[in-house]
Amino acid sequence: MTEGPILIGRGIAHCYRTDRGEVWALREVSLALRPGEFVCLVGPSGCGKTTLLRILAGLLRPTQGEVWLMGQPLRGPDRRIGIVFQKDSLLPWRTAFENVRLPLELSGQSGPEAEQRARAWLRQVGLEGFEDAYPRELSGGMQHRVALARALAADPEILLLDEPFATLDALTRERLNELLLSLWERQRKTVLMVTHDVHEAARLADRVLVMRPRPGAIVAEIPISLPRPRGADRWSHTAFLETVWAIRQALGDSTHEEEENEGGG
Repeated sequence: MTEGPILIGRGIAHCYRTDRGEVWALREVSLALRPGEFVCLVGPSGCGKTTLLRILAGLLRPTQGEVWLMGQPLRGPDRRIGIVFQKDSLLPWRTAFENVRLPLELSGQSGPEAEQRARAWLRQVGLEGFEDAYPRELSGGMQHRVALARALAADPEILLLDEPFATLDALTRERLNELLLSLWERQRKTVLMVTHDVHEAARLADRVLVMRPRPGAIVAEIPISLPRPRGADRWSHTAFLETVWAIRQALGDSTHEEEENEGGG
C-alpha cells in the first residue's frame, strides 16, 4: 500500500482525574493507519486501548496531542469512522433491522434505499430471516453480527473494533473472525481492532501494534507477512507460530520494561 495515512494520531496523552488524583491512561501515543489495511492493537488490561480507540473515534478529546482524519483535524465524531464496542449496545426496543437502519436514519437517509441497505447488510452477516427479531431473541454471536452490520451500514472509511467478540465462546468467536475477515477482504475498509488474543491478531492483521502497561504507549510494531487469504490450514505453519511468538515476546518485553522502571523509581 503506497497511499498516505488515512488516520493519524500524534503525541496522544490522556489523563483521568479521580478522587485519588490524576491517572494517566496514555502517554505519547503516535500511530498512522493506511487506507485498506487491517491493524490489531494488543496490550495488557488497563493499558489504555479503549481510551485510545475513543480518542481516535472522536468520542473523547485527548489531554494532549491530536488526531487527523484525511488531512483534517478530528474535532468530534465523524460518520467516516465506525466503531464497535465489546458490548454490542443494541437498542433493545428495536428489531435487528431497525438497529442496523439506525445510523442511516441519523444521517438523514430514509425510504426504500435505506431499507434495502440495512437488509443487505443483515444478509452479509448471515442474519437473513432474523430482521424482525429483537436483541433478546438473538444469541450473543448474532447480537454481535447485528452490531457489526450496523457499523458497516453507514459505509465508514474506517472501522474501529474494541474487542468485539471477547465475551463469546471460542467456536463462535472463530466463526465471527472468519466473517469479519471475509467482509474486510470484500470491502477493504481500514480496520483497527483491539484484542487480547495474540493468535487472533496474527490471523487477522497486516501489522500488530503492541502497547505497554499504563500509561499506555506503543512500544512495538510487528508486520505480518503471512499470505492472504488465510485459511485455517495455515495456523499450524511455522511462519504463523513464529509470528505469534514475536507478538508474545513484544508483550513480555513491554511488561518487563514497566516493572524495571517501577523498581528503579
